[in-house]
Amino acid sequence: MNWLLQTLGSSIGKKLMMAITGLSFCGFLTVHLAGNLTIYGGKDSFNSYAEHLHALGPLITVAELVLLAFALVHVVTGLVLFYQNLASRPVRYKVNKSAGGRTIGSSTMPYTGIFLLIFIVLHLMNFHFVDKTNTSIYNLVSTAFSKPLLVGFYIVAMVVAAIHVSHGLWSAFQTLGASHPKYTPLIRTLSTVFAILVGVGFGFLPIYISIIV
Repeated sequence: MNWLLQTLGSSIGKKLMMAITGLSFCGFLTVHLAGNLTIYGGKDSFNSYAEHLHALGPLITVAELVLLAFALVHVVTGLVLFYQNLASRPVRYKVNKSAGGRTIGSSTMPYTGIFLLIFIVLHLMNFHFVDKTNTSIYNLVSTAFSKPLLVGFYIVAMVVAAIHVSHGLWSAFQTLGASHPKYTPLIRTLSTVFAILVGVGFGFLPIYISIIV
C-alpha cells in the first residue's frame, strides 16, 4: 500500500491520475454528445433519450458518483501540479516563447480547466439540480436557450472545452507511454479533430435550439 501511495504522490503518479481521469471524461463527452444529438430528432426523440437514461436507475447513480470522484481527483491533482510548477519557477520568464511545441492549449490548461469547472457547476444547476416536476428535459433546455446571454456563454464554454481537450487528450496518451516519433503526430491530429467535434457538436446545439424555440 505504501508503494501505491508513494507512486500516486509523485509527479509521475499525479500525471497518470490526470491522464486516466482525462481520458474517462473524453469517453463521457463522446457518449453525452451522442445522446444530445437526439435533440435533432425533435422533442419526443430527446425526451425519450432522457427517459431511457432515468430508467437505468442505480446504474446512472453509480456512473454519476464515479464521474464526481474522477472530477475531484482531476481538479485537485491539476491544481496541485499547477501550484508545484509555479513554486518551482517563482520568477516568470520575461519572454514567453512558443518553443518546445507549446500551443494555446498547453499554455492555458490550468485556466481553461478552472473555467470549465465553473461552467460545469452552472450547467448542473441549470439542468440537473432543478425541479423537473410537470415539465420535461426538452422544455428545460428550450427555456434555457431562449436566453441569448446563456447561448453565448455556452458557445464560449465549448470553445474553451475544445482548447482544453485538444492538448489534454494527446497529452494523456503521451503520459501513458504512447509517445513515438511515428505515431505522436497522428495522435496530435486525432486529438485536434476530436476537440473540434466536441466544440462544434456541443456548441451548435444551443444555437439550433434557440432558433427553433
